[in-house]
Amino acid sequence: MKQNPFLKFKIAFLLCISILCFSNQCKAKPIKATINEAEFRDKVYACWLGKNIGGTLGMPFEGKTEVNNLTFYINIKAGEPAANDDLDLQILWLKAMEENNCQVDAYTFAEYWLKYVPVDWNEYGVGLVNMRSGIMPPLSGEYNNAKWKTSNGAWIRSEIWACLAPGNPMLAAEFAWNDACVDHGCTEGTYAEIFTATLESAAFIEKDMNKLIQFALSTIPPDCLVAKAVNSALEAKKKGLTWEQAREAVIKTTLDLGWFQAPRNVAFTLIGWLYGDGDFGKSICIAVNCGDDTDCTGATLGSILGIVYGTSVIPEKWRAPIGDGIKTVATSGFEVPATLQILTDKTLEMQKRVAEFYKLPVKLTSGKTDLSNATKLLSIDETELAKIWKRSPYIIVRNTDELSFICDYTGTPEIKSGGSKVLNISIVNKTNKEKSISLMLKDLPAGYEVTGLPVGLLKISPKAKYDIALNLSASTAANNAKFIAQINEAGNTLDMQIGIIKVNANKIIK
Repeated sequence: MKQNPFLKFKIAFLLCISILCFSNQCKAKPIKATINEAEFRDKVYACWLGKNIGGTLGMPFEGKTEVNNLTFYINIKAGEPAANDDLDLQILWLKAMEENNCQVDAYTFAEYWLKYVPVDWNEYGVGLVNMRSGIMPPLSGEYNNAKWKTSNGAWIRSEIWACLAPGNPMLAAEFAWNDACVDHGCTEGTYAEIFTATLESAAFIEKDMNKLIQFALSTIPPDCLVAKAVNSALEAKKKGLTWEQAREAVIKTTLDLGWFQAPRNVAFTLIGWLYGDGDFGKSICIAVNCGDDTDCTGATLGSILGIVYGTSVIPEKWRAPIGDGIKTVATSGFEVPATLQILTDKTLEMQKRVAEFYKLPVKLTSGKTDLSNATKLLSIDETELAKIWKRSPYIIVRNTDELSFICDYTGTPEIKSGGSKVLNISIVNKTNKEKSISLMLKDLPAGYEVTGLPVGLLKISPKAKYDIALNLSASTAANNAKFIAQINEAGNTLDMQIGIIKVNANKIIK
C-alpha cells in the first residue's frame, strides 16, 4: 500500500514533539528551600550552647562504666563551661574552611592538625605520630590504630559540617569522612561521624526524631556496628523497655569492641533522646547516666536538640551556670573565638560562603522559612554513599581545582630490610586542556633507591589520569623514610608527604 508522505512527516513531527515534551518533564527541577536567617542563627547558637552544656554536665563522669544518677551539673566553676576537645577541633576546622575558600580535604585537615593540635591522647596520638612520620590520611588513622580507630574522637566533632551544610547531608557526609579519617581511618569511628553529621544536617529541616535517626542510619553501612548499636536501642524502645534496659541491650550488641568506643556511645546518646520525652535536661542526663564517654554523649545530644528546636528548648537553669564562654584544651597556636556568640557569627558567615561555593539548594533568607521540599532534599545518593564507604585507607589524595594527586600504598606503609615496596602514583587532570607536569621525589633518605620515576614532562590529556608505578627498595642499613613526592606544572608545585616504616625481615606484616 502506498503511504502518504505528508502523513509520514506529520507522524514523525508529532513523535519528536512528544519526545521533547517528555524529556522536559523528566528533567530534574532544582530543589530549593529557604531558612530564615535569624531562625538559623538561633539554631546554630543553640547547637554550640548545647555542646558546652552537655560536655560540662558529662565531664566529671567520663570513663565511668557504671550507671550514673545525675540530675544537674556537679563540680563546675561558676560562669565557665568545662574545657571541651569536642568543640576545639570544630573551631580549627572552621579556620581551615575560612583560609582555604571552602575547599578542604583530609590532607588539609592533616596539615592543620600537625600545626595546631599538640595533644597525644588515644587516636589523636596515633594519628599525630603517623602524620609526623609522613603517613597522611586516611592511612594516618588506620595504621597501628586497631584499638582507637573505632573510638569516639570523630563523631563528637561533626556539628560544624551540619552547620555549614544545613539540609545538605551528602555534603556533610563528605566533609565528615575527610575529617574523621585523619585519626580513625576507614571504619567504625568514621561511620559514626557520618551518622551524626548527616543526622544533624537533616535536623535543620526535619524535626521528627524517628525520621532523623532512620535517615542517618541510611547513610552508613547497614552491617556496621554503629548501625547495629543504634538499632538495638531503637528495638528496646519499641519493646517498651526502660532506658536502663536499652543501655544493657546496646552493651550486649557491642561486646566485641567494649568501652570507650563509638558504636556504644553513639547509641547511648540516642537513648537519651529516645527516652528524654523532648525535655532538654532529662535527655542529656539520661545520655550521661548511661556512662562511659559521658562528656561526648551529653555534648552531642545537647547539640542535636539545639539544632532541632533552637534556644527555646534550653532552660535558663542550664545556661546561666556556665555562661557563654569557650574553653579549649586540645588546640593551640591560633586565636579562638572568646564566646559562643562570636563563634555563631563566624559559623553563619562561613555557611553563606559554603552555600555560594557549592551552589547548595538550601538558602538563608530574611523572609519566611520554606521547607516544603524538605523530604526531597533528604533523599540519599546511594551510589555516592557507597563510594565513600568503600574508600581504601591506603590511598592518599591531594586535590586542587585542576588536579588530583594520588598515592596508593597498596597496603601498609611498611618495607622489610633489604626488601621493596610498590607505590602507585596517579595524577588526574580535571580540566579540558592538556597538562604538562613533572614528578620528582625530594628528601629521600640514604639507604633507599627508586625505580620507575619518569624523566621529563608528562603529557596528560584532558579529563585523563596518568599512572606511575614506583618501586622503592630499602637496603639493610636503611631507616624509616619520610620524603616528598612533588608535581610541578610551569613552576606551580604540589607536595605530598610519604612515610615508610622499615621493619625487620622476620617481622610479620599484617
